[in-house]
Amino acid sequence: MPGIDECLSRAMAIGGARGASLIDWSSGLALGSAGDSPTGDHEAVAAEATDLLRAAADSPTLSDQEDSGLPLQDIIVTGGRSYHLFCFVGTVFDSRLALHLWLDRTEGNLAGARYRLQALAEELVLG
Repeated sequence: MPGIDECLSRAMAIGGARGASLIDWSSGLALGSAGDSPTGDHEAVAAEATDLLRAAADSPTLSDQEDSGLPLQDIIVTGGRSYHLFCFVGTVFDSRLALHLWLDRTEGNLAGARYRLQALAEELVLG
């Protein structure tokens, strides 16, 4: 199992990646970060993203749990020049984690980045 630092290093190897972090969205803290941050402060981004992650995860409409039994997998926010991918990480302990990838829109491939980020989230959990 890759540790947090290795997981974030692998996320930064995704084409177009500008920054990555592992967010504990129960506390709003970045447990680790790599690369740049959209605001220059990974902790501030983690705190701001926490509201988005909580709202989506707590939404019966978005989580789709009643229809398929599957929890919310990820959130994609598109901006003029970048994408923000948030991939929920399953844990065996009582924690709420998400990988955040800040991806340059012109250099990155959104579908490929999403697929790779999901694989990284699974590797982080399976170990």
